[in-house]
Amino acid sequence: MLHFFIVIVGVYIATIGFALLINVSPRALNLGGVVAVSGYLVYLAYSTFVGGYVGGNVFGAFSIGIFGMMAARYKKMPVIVFNTPALVPLVPGGQAYQVMKYVAMNQPHMAFYYLTQVVMIAGSIAMGFLLSELFIQLFYYTRRQILRKLDHM
Repeated sequence: MLHFFIVIVGVYIATIGFALLINVSPRALNLGGVVAVSGYLVYLAYSTFVGGYVGGNVFGAFSIGIFGMMAARYKKMPVIVFNTPALVPLVPGGQAYQVMKYVAMNQPHMAFYYLTQVVMIAGSIAMGFLLSELFIQLFYYTRRQILRKLDHM
């Protein structure tokens, strides 16, 4: 349980630290950290109970996209202010490091193995964001249609 708490606090602090590096407004720092923690919790839950880093990253990025849009509406700020720092825990930095290490050691098979992981994780993060945008657009479209029908009654 202590390990889980340390991981969550680490995700929050890493997100806030990265947000400070890229000059995110102080108004968005706390909520940006909460968005990152929520996305990482979804990633951890999927990876733990279902398995697979690709699906975990899709659902983690999807939840970051949804919660980021909700936070942006709440704070009346651009979505990118919340989504960009919240992605830090999902970025495949360890695998990218392994690619460069094995390239330098002249072991192309291992470098290619880790490169495929990097590409799959990056693609799954992009897919998660795409699906979250699609979901939000469908939600607001359906809501507008229902409200129009209610107005005509």
